[in-house]
Amino acid sequence: MAIVVNLDVMLAKRKMSVGELAQRVGITAANVSVLKNGRARAIRFSTLDGLCRVLECQPGDILAWTDGDDAGRE
Repeated sequence: MAIVVNLDVMLAKRKMSVGELAQRVGITAANVSVLKNGRARAIRFSTLDGLCRVLECQPGDILAWTDGDDAGRE
């Protein structure tokens, strides 16, 4: 998949833990970890909205498209 998830970068910039983000967005820490590690196959718009609201960012700050396959992730 050529979509890169930069959630770890945003968490570091905001000095926020996975647990804190999960609690504030209303999802499990396990689901945040799946997103953060690039293992998610889909994301609900409501979840993306919550992430952007809590992290005070735009969807493009979290998700990026790259030209080519990321063979290391499946």
